[in-house]
Amino acid sequence: MRNKKWQSDKPKEKTAKKMNNSKNNNKSGHFSDQITSNLKQVKQVIGHNSDVIFRSFELGFTKLQATIVYIDGMIDKDLIQNTILKQMMQELPKSYTEENLPTNQDLIQWIQNNILSISEIKEESSLENTINAILTGSTILFINGSNSVFILGTKSIKSRPNEEPITEALVRGPREGFNENIIDNKILIRRGLPDPALTIDEYEIGKQSKKKLLIFYLDGITNPDLITITKKRIEKIDIDIVLESGYIEQLIEDNHYSPFPQIQSTERPDRVISALSQGRIAILLDGTPFALIVPVTFPMLLQSPEDYYERWIPGTLIRILRFISAYITIFLPSIYISFISFHQGLIPTKLAISIAATREGVPFPSFIEALIMEVSIEILREAGLRLPRPVGQTVGLVGGLVVGEAAVKAGIVSPIMVIIVAITAISSFAIPQYGAGIALRMLRFISMFCAAIWGLYGVLLFTLLLSIHLCKLKSFGVPYISPATPYRLGDWKDFIIRVPLSTLKKRPQMLHTLDNIEDDQ
Repeated sequence: MRNKKWQSDKPKEKTAKKMNNSKNNNKSGHFSDQITSNLKQVKQVIGHNSDVIFRSFELGFTKLQATIVYIDGMIDKDLIQNTILKQMMQELPKSYTEENLPTNQDLIQWIQNNILSISEIKEESSLENTINAILTGSTILFINGSNSVFILGTKSIKSRPNEEPITEALVRGPREGFNENIIDNKILIRRGLPDPALTIDEYEIGKQSKKKLLIFYLDGITNPDLITITKKRIEKIDIDIVLESGYIEQLIEDNHYSPFPQIQSTERPDRVISALSQGRIAILLDGTPFALIVPVTFPMLLQSPEDYYERWIPGTLIRILRFISAYITIFLPSIYISFISFHQGLIPTKLAISIAATREGVPFPSFIEALIMEVSIEILREAGLRLPRPVGQTVGLVGGLVVGEAAVKAGIVSPIMVIIVAITAISSFAIPQYGAGIALRMLRFISMFCAAIWGLYGVLLFTLLLSIHLCKLKSFGVPYISPATPYRLGDWKDFIIRVPLSTLKKRPQMLHTLDNIEDDQ
């Protein structure tokens, strides 16, 4: 959980020292034609690890020495036994001897074409690349007399099933989601979008972790400028360890100081496939089930794949409810504070009398009262997330009821305040994206402070500043609140109201795609 600036350089210096010692023996950093010297270089770097296995043997019925190197637990032992050791030790024709083997310059091709029956084979002569291959789960084959080695694809990675994402559950829709294996995730996208235009670019991220990162886009549809911007930001990443796609999200976003997420994260393949078909770009990192989608707009964060699986009328109504919920999440407590503290005359008389009666005996002003309850709810929410799932659900539900009831009986808060906080909390749960929900919850507290100082004028001032920030904010060159501004009539068909699918013929104009027509619709 540390980036380049934070972590200690001691482990790094230790590894670098070993690499330098190896290069002192071979100044070019490449292998020689002596297997003993080559193995010595490898052992100087990683030979101190007990799980690094060196298995030496003779090639067939000859006396030609060979050795395989791998990390125990990261390889498929059956694959090594049947396609490497067995074939090289037993199945080599007796007519071959050490004297009549091909020359050294033809040895690599001869071994590759006549002995090894394994799909992934790569020739390598660099010590550094060989060490990296061993540490990432490949098997290395050394043969005496050759100044190159074989990198064999024998990785064995156990992955969990493609279960439905917990954070993005749907009533109607596919029940599969990404897992931590990038190969499985790539297959899900390939299977859902079997289009020859689907292009995948591969990168290696992290100087120490060296994790595989894939960029997906549709060639001939996605804006070339967007592809160029994304690749440049990925290539500029300079970090030692990348544990999760959240690292990538923070390193390539436009505005690091905005509370709003400018990149969409998702565990759902159908959401990624839909974004690709619109002309967006997807980013997948090995070791995490969360894919990244760029560019993103704020309306996207309030949308769900289920909006398109249901008919357009209920889909539109549910989407409108989400927009209302987002507004309630930010402004309901601040509006309550404004009316109670500054603008009592705007409250209907009967309602004002009722509220005054419930607040009788409460020792705190409305702002402190709201702040106590909101902080309590956030603590309960966080506790519910960190505890085991059955216990967490109980804490979130029972804890809220107990705390609210106890606070009212103790006279710390009024019943109307409990209702306001409950409605606000329930509304925040209606936000489909967790990151967007956090942003709205943070803004709620700022809105409350503005209301406590200036009343409704403070709420209006906060609204104006928030609107200015949203208008200036961009995600990979795309306005964040598009299509609200700049105004594009065609994109309003899938904004607050989702029109029938039969009328959604064009891709979003904001993306400036090369092909605007979606033939599949």
